[in-house]
Amino acid sequence: MGKSGYKWAQTGDINAFFGLMLDNIAGMLLLVSLMYSVFQFPVDFSLRYMVPGTAIGVLVGDLLFFVLAFWYAKRTGKENVTAMPLGLDTPSTFGMIFLVLGPAFASKTAALAKAAGYESMEALRKAAEGSTEVATQLAQINTEAALNTWHIGMCAILISGIIKFVMSFFSGYIHRLVPRAGLLGSLAAIALVLIAFSPLAELSKMPIVGYASLAMVLVTLIGRQKLPGNFPGALAAVVVGTGLYYLLLGIGNGIDVPLVESTSESIKPQFFPTEWMQAFTFQWLGKLDETIPYLGYVIPFAVATVIGGIDCSESAASAGDAFHTPTVIGIEAIATLAASVCGGVIQSTPYIGHPAYKAMGGRAAYTLMTALFIGGAGLIGYFGFLFLYIPKAAVFPILIFIGIEITAQSFHVTPKRHYAAIAMACLPAIAKLLTLALGDYVAAMDPNHFMAQQLESRWLFANVLAGGFIFTSVIWASATAKMIDRRYTSAGLYLLLGALLTLHGVMHSPLPGDRMFWVVDMTNEKVFSHEQFMASVNFAIAYAVMAALMFALAFMLRNEKPIDTDEQYDALVE
Repeated sequence: MGKSGYKWAQTGDINAFFGLMLDNIAGMLLLVSLMYSVFQFPVDFSLRYMVPGTAIGVLVGDLLFFVLAFWYAKRTGKENVTAMPLGLDTPSTFGMIFLVLGPAFASKTAALAKAAGYESMEALRKAAEGSTEVATQLAQINTEAALNTWHIGMCAILISGIIKFVMSFFSGYIHRLVPRAGLLGSLAAIALVLIAFSPLAELSKMPIVGYASLAMVLVTLIGRQKLPGNFPGALAAVVVGTGLYYLLLGIGNGIDVPLVESTSESIKPQFFPTEWMQAFTFQWLGKLDETIPYLGYVIPFAVATVIGGIDCSESAASAGDAFHTPTVIGIEAIATLAASVCGGVIQSTPYIGHPAYKAMGGRAAYTLMTALFIGGAGLIGYFGFLFLYIPKAAVFPILIFIGIEITAQSFHVTPKRHYAAIAMACLPAIAKLLTLALGDYVAAMDPNHFMAQQLESRWLFANVLAGGFIFTSVIWASATAKMIDRRYTSAGLYLLLGALLTLHGVMHSPLPGDRMFWVVDMTNEKVFSHEQFMASVNFAIAYAVMAALMFALAFMLRNEKPIDTDEQYDALVE
């Protein structure tokens, strides 16, 4: 107990620790496993270069929230203050993997393979199967591309941290300016379509393990059922799944490959990795120009975590701990900046679950334990062994819970009349999921095949719809919310902003990798094909036409009173 009488450590901190710690472990497992399984990114590189700095971000952030809890307890005289939880931001983890790190690695390896005289990376990999010399060349290309990707990731997180720090001073204004449906709709879209859906593929590879773990998650984390002895639900899910995995492995029930052999490369985790310290040479700052094309994703993810931090502060206040919101956002900015300069590639953020951790009996000790455990996992290096020997199917159900919980929270704190706006926000994310899932198959089709010719136009517009989907979700949800509230001028302004963003590729970019561009680039035939030019122009005009309609309605219906409450909206139906 501190001098203020603050009871900062309770038995409830044990439950809270396992919940918060496993959330973060799941995020790091996600980074390493998806980068390898989807993009063939070297696992050893992830473990030695990316994971330590990413873990440092969590270490710094949770330590600062631990200190903040003491300061708040001393200022208020409260004995039951629960520290704000902080961890890896799950939505932007998926975003960084699929929209920044993965594409950057694929682009660089393809360019290096072509420079080496191979048609594609696939051709290089096939050639490496029968030649030691080519295999060495492949390893060199992968390492060079991985280093380039790491540098781009650090630049992206640095930019995120700077944006957060600046926005911390204007957090209240931003929260008032944009409707909740616009702020949270895109987050719900990512949570439901990417976070909750994507892990299902891993679970389906080992359904006995994965769905048993999922059942425990549904009962304990979503159903709020306490287990005998108050055993932590998240830990129970992992224990059940891992136990089943090794039981089935022992009896040979169709699972005959241990995790240590689950990748084609030889993985050798090491204690106290030092490779990440190359970040302190700051050579990675030279990749800022290569990071610019990805800002259409980096910026909205940074903004989303700021909005999420504001909502987390409100949620904590509702549970009795009214932390200063700009301080909360400032701490998450410092944690993200710390991660970036130490080699991290995933940003950190406050978690929405403060009231749940308080209900568990958590105080401040759980954030201290999480900081030390996650920091140690990266810096000491034992995360590599967790990656090898804990089946992903046992941990990924926690991600499904996170996705469902974020979606549920988005609806819970959004006015009921704006539920349709949140649904609108999900549509661009579905388009992105479609292009991610089918992109490789479409690219591999023979361009002369009649199916490819029929698909070409549809596929272009699917990609344009999916490009910059986060901003699209914010615009669609915000405009829809304003339409519902009969604030047509505001709706028109959002749609005009959509037209402007489209003309710069922030939304609906038709270029590979959803690259942004300047308006003048649209007339450059080396950059834009005629079809891409027409797609961008048509989408921009469409937004401008919708905006004009909104301004016309605002003028014609200027005597109509806006709708400010759900009761007013419900009365319209009656």
